[in-house]
Amino acid sequence: MAAGDPGETDRKRRSLRPLARLVPYVMRYKPLVWAAIFSLALAAVTTLTLPLAVRRMVDHGFSETDTDFIATYFSALVGISAVLALASACRYYFVVVLGERVVSDLRRDTFSHVATLSPSFFDSARSGEIVSRLTADTTQIKSAVGASASVALRNVILFLGAMVMMIATSPKLSGLTIGAIPVIVLPLVWFGRSVRRKARAAQDTLADATAYASEHIGAIRTLQAFANEKLVTGRFADAVEKSFDAAKSSIKARAVLVFFAILMIFSSVVAVLWFGSRDVLTGVMTPGTLAQFLLYAVFAAGALAALSEVWGELSQAAGAAERLTELAAEVPAIAAPANPVAFPEQARGEVEFQEVSFAYPTRPDQQSLSRISFSIHPGETVAIVGPSGAGKSTVYSLLLRYYDPDSGAVLVDGVDIAKADPADLRRRIALVPQDVAIFAASVADNIGFGRPDATRAEIEQAARDAHADGFIRAMEHGYDTPVGERGITLSGGQRQRIAIARAILRDAPILLLDEATSSLDAESETAVQTALERLMEGRTTIVIAHRLATVLKADRILVMVDGTIVEEGTHGDLVAQGGVYARLAKLQFESGAAAFRKAAE
Repeated sequence: MAAGDPGETDRKRRSLRPLARLVPYVMRYKPLVWAAIFSLALAAVTTLTLPLAVRRMVDHGFSETDTDFIATYFSALVGISAVLALASACRYYFVVVLGERVVSDLRRDTFSHVATLSPSFFDSARSGEIVSRLTADTTQIKSAVGASASVALRNVILFLGAMVMMIATSPKLSGLTIGAIPVIVLPLVWFGRSVRRKARAAQDTLADATAYASEHIGAIRTLQAFANEKLVTGRFADAVEKSFDAAKSSIKARAVLVFFAILMIFSSVVAVLWFGSRDVLTGVMTPGTLAQFLLYAVFAAGALAALSEVWGELSQAAGAAERLTELAAEVPAIAAPANPVAFPEQARGEVEFQEVSFAYPTRPDQQSLSRISFSIHPGETVAIVGPSGAGKSTVYSLLLRYYDPDSGAVLVDGVDIAKADPADLRRRIALVPQDVAIFAASVADNIGFGRPDATRAEIEQAARDAHADGFIRAMEHGYDTPVGERGITLSGGQRQRIAIARAILRDAPILLLDEATSSLDAESETAVQTALERLMEGRTTIVIAHRLATVLKADRILVMVDGTIVEEGTHGDLVAQGGVYARLAKLQFESGAAAFRKAAE
């Protein structure tokens, strides 16, 4: 979410233009829109009839010759009040429902778009800030669509109607009133721009605080393990204080805006009343006509004052809409071509890298892969080993097409994956990562994530194949047991076996194992390794491992150093060569043997 041109950004912040993005959402529900417009128009027109009744009462209602006149008019006023109350209630219902509906759609579409963005976007974006945009910013927009916009429209109608009636009542006094409008409105617009800038700053600082809180709540055990509660809460308090200061600045600007608006508007009303009273004294107009004009002037003034306050609210909503627009404007770096090449209907599981070079977008000057080439035949198991930072995980990222190579090509079943639909590619791949993603759902839901249309019987069979059925059934609710956020109630071995069950359920021809047993104890590793062997049967398997004991059975081993493949062969061949792999094997196996002897002593 990089910033664009500063001048362009500043121009955007000075208008309500970002709110225009909401128009298509609003127009999806035209019946609600028209019902709301009719209700608020009826309320405004009903309000505008009141001064006419007041004039008649003042000029004629207190005459002793017509004692029933005032009773008739009071009855009429009660009827007008009933219509006004009904119209106002309907307006409230329709606009609030419309606001809730629009924001629900906006949240859904924004999240759907975020889910399609490439990993390169999340390399720099913070998840907490994205969540803030989906929640706090959309809530601000809901307020605008569900209340502020309708209040603004009602007051526009009321203002224009009052102005028309003022002109019809007294052109002279209306000229004085209209002449004062530019003096009032222009400063309001200037203040409104300041309010919007400050509102955007307040929303940005709130997003920062939300992102910080989200990150540390997700790592609460690490936080407490290092006894850093005071440090983290102190920093969050600072972030909240900055958010408060920004919000306070925005509120102050809005308060000044309201003060200026009310002062100028009602001062103009007093001035008009003074001129009108002189006309009454000279007999140019009747007291009822002056009362009628005064009420219309008060309506117009009140509408302008309300518009000044609503302008501040709409400015805040425009700031929120701008932040959502920035998110919606993000284009996935990886997308399907206009005419994607289809993979063979019968998947073989063949993988080939041809002279592939790549550097991550966040580190463009540091190559992660440099002209690597290799082929993996269908059903073959190939291990990729090497020191940290050698480029092993990058091979996975390119094969899954999280990124495109800077040069060269990656082929699956003979198809250049850059020319294929990423979704079609990923349906042919199952992944068992080192850091397993477990969701705050039931065990069955987590396994079913591998294939959402799977039946319960298929889910349970996958768990049995992954040697996970035993510990799952021992849980309180079996497969329906919630596992907590990020699977916090599960052990490392249990998490890995659920990931394996998920991969078995997916039944893809290509299997990627990323350090699948690196963090497990010996007993858990044995259980997981047994499940992995079941999973690997009949599949093309690529294994990344630091622990060389896990790759001894691989058909081939690729040894990577600094983004290049320096050795290739079986375990025995590579040990005999006495190169990088032999040195790594010697270090690991000798250190393991020494540790075993020490434990035995």
